[in-house]
Amino acid sequence: MKALLRFGENHLGKFWLGLMYLFLYIPLLFLIVFSFNSTRQDGVFTGFSLRWYEALLSDSRLVEGFFLSLKVALLTGTLSVVLGTFAAFVLVRYLRFRGRTLFYGMVNAPLVMPEVIIGLSLLLLMVAIQRAIGWPDRGFITIVCGHTLLGMAYATVVIQSRLREMDRSLEEAAMDLGCRPVEVFFLVTLPSIAPALVSAWLLTFTLSFDDVVISEFLSGPGVTTLPQVIFSYARRGVNPSIYAAATILILVVSTGIIAYSIMMLRRQRRLDREISAAARPEQTIPDPVPAK
Repeated sequence: MKALLRFGENHLGKFWLGLMYLFLYIPLLFLIVFSFNSTRQDGVFTGFSLRWYEALLSDSRLVEGFFLSLKVALLTGTLSVVLGTFAAFVLVRYLRFRGRTLFYGMVNAPLVMPEVIIGLSLLLLMVAIQRAIGWPDRGFITIVCGHTLLGMAYATVVIQSRLREMDRSLEEAAMDLGCRPVEVFFLVTLPSIAPALVSAWLLTFTLSFDDVVISEFLSGPGVTTLPQVIFSYARRGVNPSIYAAATILILVVSTGIIAYSIMMLRRQRRLDREISAAARPEQTIPDPVPAK
């Protein structure tokens, strides 16, 4: 009995963790499997086939939506990281300035605000601006603006945590050696927070690529992202081409995450080797024995 209790204490956490992973990833596995189904039957695998991937390539709406979502996500991720870096730098390095509390609240508001409210408010703003100056029309630019508003908040949180952990003595040493503040920022600060920048870019890219709510409010005629196309197809019934599109998305995102993980693992191992080499005591050369 004691051995059974001891076994439960040691493996209960692993058991629940395994159940959680099964709950999260079994639906994705079923989606990938049925993207190769030979018929339209839902829930019955009748045979292996690539017909739905061929149908996906011949569906102009899905292809155009994919490339539009890709362009929006690439631009959104870049803009979110740039703006998030500036916002995080201000919040971490300038602790006292007028309006800091308001600025902090406005930066973090999209994190707790429902996307429906964000999309509706942005729609009203864009319509008012378009009526006032005639630009921009609802489409690519408005979607990028809406996604950047949401992505900047997430990027700021990620980069802000890394800036707080950064050793300020590196920047002070660079300034003591004659570097100007701009040079310190680009030569010392940015390389130190580079992993956080990459993490923030991947996060905002993913959030933008699969966003539906904000895109629905800000898209215009003839401008439809891939999640919008998939959602419109799903409302009319099950289309296995959607499974193929979702499988490709899963493959792309998984490849990016794995590549980033491998890159960070190699970087950490290189840093560990350099630290261990620097901490290793220097070998002393023995004094030569004087000749008799």
